Amino acid sequence: MKQSFSFFRSGVFAVIISLFMQQAQANLADFQGEDGYRLWLKYELVDNVQLRANYTKHLSTVYLDTSSGTGKVIQQELQLALPALLGTEVRFTAKRSQASLVIALTPTLKVDPLNEGFAIKTQQGLIRISAENPVGLLYGTFHLLRLMQTEQSLAKLDVEQSPKIQLRMLNHWDDLDRHTERGFAGESIFDWHKLPDYKEQRYYDYARANASIGINGVVPINVNSNALILSPAYLHKVQALADIFRPYGIKVYLSIKFSSPQQLDGLPTSDPLDPDVQLWWQNKAAEIYQLIPDFGGFLVKANSEGQPGPGDYGRTHDLGANMLAKALKPYGGNVLWRAFVYAHDSEYERSLQAYSEFVPLDGKFDSNVSVQVKNGPIDFQPREPFSPLFGAMPKTSLAMEFQVTQEYLGFSTHLAYLGTMYKEVLDADTHTQDKGSTVAKVIDGSLSKAPLTVMAGVANIGTDRNWTGHIFGQANWYVLGRLAWDHNLGAEQIAQEWVAMTLTHDAKASEKIVALMMRSRENIVNYMTPLGLHHLMDTGHHYGPGPWVDNLGRADWNPTYYHRADENGIGLDRTSKGTNAVSQYAPYWQAIFNDPQKTPDNLLLWFHHLPWDYKMRSGKTLWLELVEHYYSGAAAVEAMQNQWLALKNKIEPNQFNQVRMALAIQVKEAKWWRDACILYFQTYSKLPIPKGFEQPKHSLEYYQSLTFPYAPGQG
Repeated sequence: MKQSFSFFRSGVFAVIISLFMQQAQANLADFQGEDGYRLWLKYELVDNVQLRANYTKHLSTVYLDTSSGTGKVIQQELQLALPALLGTEVRFTAKRSQASLVIALTPTLKVDPLNEGFAIKTQQGLIRISAENPVGLLYGTFHLLRLMQTEQSLAKLDVEQSPKIQLRMLNHWDDLDRHTERGFAGESIFDWHKLPDYKEQRYYDYARANASIGINGVVPINVNSNALILSPAYLHKVQALADIFRPYGIKVYLSIKFSSPQQLDGLPTSDPLDPDVQLWWQNKAAEIYQLIPDFGGFLVKANSEGQPGPGDYGRTHDLGANMLAKALKPYGGNVLWRAFVYAHDSEYERSLQAYSEFVPLDGKFDSNVSVQVKNGPIDFQPREPFSPLFGAMPKTSLAMEFQVTQEYLGFSTHLAYLGTMYKEVLDADTHTQDKGSTVAKVIDGSLSKAPLTVMAGVANIGTDRNWTGHIFGQANWYVLGRLAWDHNLGAEQIAQEWVAMTLTHDAKASEKIVALMMRSRENIVNYMTPLGLHHLMDTGHHYGPGPWVDNLGRADWNPTYYHRADENGIGLDRTSKGTNAVSQYAPYWQAIFNDPQKTPDNLLLWFHHLPWDYKMRSGKTLWLELVEHYYSGAAAVEAMQNQWLALKNKIEPNQFNQVRMALAIQVKEAKWWRDACILYFQTYSKLPIPKGFEQPKHSLEYYQSLTFPYAPGQG
């Protein structure tokens, strides 16, 4: 024992421990620095010394009326942002004549009818932010800070902006127990058990982030709602959130259970034509507005996927929506009625059902009702054509519902910048009126003068420190808000903003990151659902490939329903000779979608069932083209991984390593999608994987055997 003790004391042990620690540290990732919590509101010192000096000259002294709650919020934001950006303290003054930045109401500005617009002008070295109400000043302040974060000149500002969409919303699919349906970033941020008394800092930071991109409405509870949310105890909890959000210009809306009169108070029915039911909702609206005077209204999922609705009583959607609208209208509230419906006994193919139920009701909805339509006719797939409802209901307000959370796009471990997807839909021309009748013009009311305009995104936000599970997932929250404010902005421009505010100001690094983002969604389409394929995910959790699934409770829950692969070919015939889904589009699109020679390749198998040896525009067979898309998608992710690794010294270590690890997962899973799908479709095509392509590492049976009972975000 003495010899052993002397051995360790001799210093050899210390050397061994030192070497061990060095090796351990070499194997550890560096998670120092920014972890993503601050999102795009990092407010770091402006690197350009000359630009920083110019900013300081313009912003050293601030005049601001802080008599309103929003005014106080603006002051708090500037006290946080300006010293961090400028590296010097900023003085607030009560005298306009002493200020270099004046933030003040201008009742005669008339930037927009909603009073949310703002103007920013530089005159004789003085910067003025003007608006008709405090919320407009808040938006103007965040715009000024965005200009500074992206290192723009403030010398000759002449900005006037107003939102193109009235209601710019986040829909949370969060349950009262904090489970988040289709959420991949941890639990719900809303701790209903601790509310109303425990008001977490995260609620305020969440409100700041939303206000900075113009989001003015939040639905904190799942569309698969719980009637308890309308009980007195929970309404007081909602009131606490509304009080936090109000100074940031954000209204709270609630998803409601249509059968709430029965569930909460034991009424024998929830029939919208029953006078007692109507009175119940009128009384409930009065109760809500007594607590929350600026309550936004109701979001409703009815007669879809088992949820109760007016159809249970033989009533149409307009009767249910209008009953609620009449209860809310005296208080200025709105009803958002989701068009995502499909019935067990419908005679229609799944993609036709929303159109067939809602188009006959055009013009029957009250003015404070908007029918909320998913961007495509199925369900947030990696690629879909735009929903034919857009343009088909000119007498009805139609709201856009995008999915920000990546339910079908690799959850929170796949890098998918969705700005390109949103723009693809918004810029699509419906051709239902004169040329230029885009989806964006349908939802902003400019085509039909709709009294209510809405864009909503299903949130990807959770309790993870970085909010969205993936650093780049933040960009999808950001781009949703920016496009809801102004759908004319470009996806690339918004990506550039986000990168500068979130990751780096290095010009070369930024250029590479933006290019990577702009390609990312197409990469996913290629390795998951190329050439118009869709709904190929595995059962329930929607995690990973499952094109073989054919045993679910109803036909249109099965991937086999959508790809229709057989020995003769692949794809779902939605032409006039098939399900005739093309008939729901304008004649311009019918002529294109009816003809495989005219249908864009990226939607080919959405509309057509074609032979495996069908000759594509490229001159290749359909089978070869399909294989090449799957392989190119997986290869592109490997290239994306290498591009990111080369940026190691340009990104803060914590952010860099979070993305590095996620990309490693994405590379593996892209190959999994590729191999599983190709092997399965090969059982029908009977054609080989061409030479030169990496052969799958496992058999089809292996991929079919994989199960994931605890995958996150399940319904």
